[in-house]
Amino acid sequence: MNGTILVADDDAAIRTVLSQALSRAGYDVRLTSNASTLWRWVAEGEGDCVISDVVMPDENLFDLLPRMKKMRPDLPVIVMSAQNTFMTAIRASENGAYEYLPKPFDLVVLTAIIERALQEARRKPTDSKSAAAEKDEAMPLVGRSPAMQEIYRVLARMMQSDLTVLINGESGTGKELVARALHEYGKRKKGPFVAINMAAIPRDLIESELFGHEKGAFTGAHSRATGRFEQAENGTLFLDEIGDMPMDAQTRLLRVLQQGEYTTVGGRTPIKTNVRIVTATNKELRSLINQGLFREDLYYRLNVVPLRIPPLRERVQDIPDLVSHFLKKVQEEGLEEKVLLPDAIAALLHHSWPGNVRELENLVRRLAALYPQDEITADIISSELQDPDNDNLPDIGNAENGKDITIAQAVELNMQKYFNSFGDGLPPPGLYHRLLSELEYPLLMATLTATRGNQIKAADILGLNRNTLRKKIRDLGVSVFKGQ
Repeated sequence: MNGTILVADDDAAIRTVLSQALSRAGYDVRLTSNASTLWRWVAEGEGDCVISDVVMPDENLFDLLPRMKKMRPDLPVIVMSAQNTFMTAIRASENGAYEYLPKPFDLVVLTAIIERALQEARRKPTDSKSAAAEKDEAMPLVGRSPAMQEIYRVLARMMQSDLTVLINGESGTGKELVARALHEYGKRKKGPFVAINMAAIPRDLIESELFGHEKGAFTGAHSRATGRFEQAENGTLFLDEIGDMPMDAQTRLLRVLQQGEYTTVGGRTPIKTNVRIVTATNKELRSLINQGLFREDLYYRLNVVPLRIPPLRERVQDIPDLVSHFLKKVQEEGLEEKVLLPDAIAALLHHSWPGNVRELENLVRRLAALYPQDEITADIISSELQDPDNDNLPDIGNAENGKDITIAQAVELNMQKYFNSFGDGLPPPGLYHRLLSELEYPLLMATLTATRGNQIKAADILGLNRNTLRKKIRDLGVSVFKGQ
């Protein structure tokens, strides 16, 4: 026999399938339906590897796992779960599990993991404490699709390392959320998380932004300024849209990765740095390398752990969970509670989602802000998802037989429909300030969309100071899409 595998699962079908598959692979298999028997076997020194479900009739595996790892730190434990959330993967990793597998799983993959577990040097027990409770509202990432499960598994393995991660994905897929999860659930979580978008900074200022500058280093440098590397010391530096980094800055970044130190712009004394680098891009860096726009040696330094974030069209089964998550968020922000009817959810599943998760979140925000009804129907969804070149504002309709109308006329028509929705009654007090606050978000969104995310142009159109616009974007949680 190749070894003894202890299998714990209260599902008889799972136990039978695992017993047959592992026995054929040459393992001695012992089966149980409860945690107490599993604990007795482990305490008695039996088994070379454990495969266990999380939720069992008598005890949760995450409560048992720390005791198992304390008694037998070299015993690999493979965790199975049908809950399939990001936090499940994280808790498995935090409690010292060798590997996490979402149900349903591939038996070939499981067998390969067991073989690796029995051959490798055993994982050292982690000092991380188990999370007090698994709360969906605390999850930084949402989704139970197979595509997201693979991301959770990779993230769980990366949490306690400092390896450089390159996140690739289309705009709006949530690349920064993944980077934040790496930081907030990793060993650098007590340090700062600093994010910088290469595409949002003038090219001639990127080196100063990253490394800081000395007084008099260039025109306008009236005092010394700290850079993002210094701000991120002992934490994580997230470089978004890395494909837009100029070649000069790429050379300096490569030097930091090779030597662990940098100099400020205008400075001469090398400064040691201790940061974890996580980068992201929506571009094909290989193509940029072939065009001479990106350094190949830097690419290999950044691409130690590649992580692809799937577009929403590849994980449409996550849409109901995402909608529920976003509805809860907007309700917490003060907007009225809404419910999407089943036919409305079905309509969402058939959309192509070119803007990905960001587009879905913005749609949910519009539904919560612009529609007075509590239940959102498929007709409303269809209206919102029409060709954006058409005039499909929900409460305007074909005003004046389809002729163009002024903003004032559009607001008046909206307000007429809003008051009519209360029948013989009236809306609650505070309408003036409520209306102005609800108008601000779509106004900024429409302007930023029209300027392809260019905040300088948007501020000029709006007649706002650029810093004022930045503050409003941050305070309102406006997602800025940077066009190509």
